[in-house]
Amino acid sequence: MLTVTDAHLHYGAAQALRGVSLSAEAGRITCVLGRNGVGKTSLMNAIVGHHRLTSGEIAFEGKALGRSAAYDRARSGIAYVPQGREIFSLLTVKENLETGFAPLKRADRTIPAHVFELFPVLNDMLSRRGGDLSGGQQQQLAIGRALTMRPKLLVLDEPTEGIQPSIIKDIGRAIRFLRDTAGIAILLVEQYLDFCRELADDVHVMDRGQIVHSGPAEDLDRPDVRKFLTV
Repeated sequence: MLTVTDAHLHYGAAQALRGVSLSAEAGRITCVLGRNGVGKTSLMNAIVGHHRLTSGEIAFEGKALGRSAAYDRARSGIAYVPQGREIFSLLTVKENLETGFAPLKRADRTIPAHVFELFPVLNDMLSRRGGDLSGGQQQQLAIGRALTMRPKLLVLDEPTEGIQPSIIKDIGRAIRFLRDTAGIAILLVEQYLDFCRELADDVHVMDRGQIVHSGPAEDLDRPDVRKFLTV
């Protein structure tokens, strides 16, 4: 579904990515882990089109994305749940979900039923403003907005950050459902090790802008892997 090959990315003189290569397959959860500042969010921003690579290639469904804009990538089936959620605080929950209609054809502009099945609280709060929701509810709203786009690839940047444990469990169940039932390719950035261990099919560990380990989720218990994840 997604292939990143030898990706390099600079911010001026600073290099954020150094030869990163990975893939994300349909019906699998791929987790990218690492400490703060190692390039995880830069990699996600490059994949969804917010930053251009200095060199290297990103391909989606076998087609090189090149310099295509973020909105074109959204139309092709890439949905992004950014770190910090970035919901529209003055719009209602319903209006926030409907912003996911942007890349869809007019006939497809409905909110999928499974959004409310996965996150019932959203159905109960459709007329509430996004800014009035708790942090955990806003995270569910951000994921629901992405699912409204009918994505083939769902990119999630630290969805458990600052979220209470009960909602983390709800988010975990939703991610499993999307993998097992909808067959979506899921690319997940996390620092919460237990969350990735429970969910991931494949893990990539980053350090200083590079992938330093790739393998199954069971590898996260290895001392040589954990040393890149502890402070």
